[in-house]
Amino acid sequence: MYLRKGSMCPWSPQTPTGFGSESLDFPEVRHIAERQEDTLKPSLPMAGQGALLPQLLSFPVCASCPPAPNVAGAYSKTWSYREDALLALYKKLMEMPVGTPKEDLKNTLRASIFLIRRAIKDIVTSVFQASLKLLKMIITQYIPKHKLSKLETAHCVERTIPILLTRTGDSSARLRVTAANFIQEMALFKEVKSLQIIPSYLVQPLKANSSVHLAMSQMGLLARLLKDLGTGSSGFTTDNVMKFSVSSLEHRVYEVREAAVRIILDMYRQHQASILEYLPPDDSNTRKNILYKTIFEGFAKIDGRPTDAEMRARRKAATEEAEKQKKEEIKALQGQLAALKEIQAEVQEKESDAVKPKNQDIQGGKAAPAEALGIPDEHYPDNLCIFCGERSESFTEEGLDLHYWKHCLMLTRCDHCKQVVEISSLTEHLLTECDKKDWVWKVLPLQRGCFKGRAAQTHKKQGVQPCQTREAGKPMSSVP
Repeated sequence: MYLRKGSMCPWSPQTPTGFGSESLDFPEVRHIAERQEDTLKPSLPMAGQGALLPQLLSFPVCASCPPAPNVAGAYSKTWSYREDALLALYKKLMEMPVGTPKEDLKNTLRASIFLIRRAIKDIVTSVFQASLKLLKMIITQYIPKHKLSKLETAHCVERTIPILLTRTGDSSARLRVTAANFIQEMALFKEVKSLQIIPSYLVQPLKANSSVHLAMSQMGLLARLLKDLGTGSSGFTTDNVMKFSVSSLEHRVYEVREAAVRIILDMYRQHQASILEYLPPDDSNTRKNILYKTIFEGFAKIDGRPTDAEMRARRKAATEEAEKQKKEEIKALQGQLAALKEIQAEVQEKESDAVKPKNQDIQGGKAAPAEALGIPDEHYPDNLCIFCGERSESFTEEGLDLHYWKHCLMLTRCDHCKQVVEISSLTEHLLTECDKKDWVWKVLPLQRGCFKGRAAQTHKKQGVQPCQTREAGKPMSSVP
């Protein structure tokens, strides 16, 4: 291409530029950034046809000489030129000979990182992926191949990780996932893992004005890398992870707070009691906060202890069971009391029949009033306990039931079937009526054997003839 005399070269530094917002490390790249992109496109050759990148870095700044297409394509407005430029740079770096001077290798690496930083910010997915491919090659192949120091690896990570973390908050879900997956992959590179750089970025407190996608991506990366790297010699410590997680509990986004709770529970599984130092005490005031309640109940599940909800459920079930048993006992006692009332009614009927002849008027043949016999109304048979003979004004229908159940000295409750019986007939009840009578028959010979020797000695001293034992299967009344 020929230029007329006095015309301005399209790559001249005097040409207006659209890339003056970012400082460039190398004069040659600065010269490229200052040219007019619109004038560059007609004369831009295909990527891969330029000179080698080392020649580009030593290319003299000249107003009449065009830049090498490998780098010039990275600044094109056409996304395919930008992608081709990165792929051509990838190829040139792979082909760089081993004996290249260290200084040239370092300069090439730093210039490439500059272009990678710019490409990571690209909104086109293919250009973004090409930049990640180039960065991965530099860290895992270029630096080990030429035996460069860890400082160069640290330079690559520190210059790119902040921009990559920013891309995890992108509005495009595809770019967010790609950036987050690459950060996780890069953190596990053996060349990067020992530097412990990426964990230090992930535990930095979330900014109040950060986007939801960015906060969620950072929480997700932290949780995944904690599982992959742990907290031993990885850059993650109990202190920095817990401080970050506890501060995240105050975030305005609910999903971020939930992610912080999950991280705290994961840390508790590994470190148990040491995690409690970073949390408020477990009391009723703290549990008013639903997040802390969830955390402490999660701790209880991890320890195998019942949670508050489970304890309340158990107490409720126990209370319901006790109420059920109480109702059954009351029902059984009511049945027994009904039988006792029938007996009482029969006795009262007999007594009334016996009192009628005495109470009858000889002349008129009419029954004498109760006052004539000196028997007050309140002391009528309704106020009488037919078992112990006690009279009381409180012995109404309900009062007698209560008296039979708890206070009557002539009645007792069977310890085996809970039935109320007369004390005088308790033995007969145990042997013939009780639901546990089979068990009583089995235990009776054992109890008799324990006291047989002692009873025999006592009878001998007192001159008492020993009683005859009952044969098996015969009731006590058959013993002579």
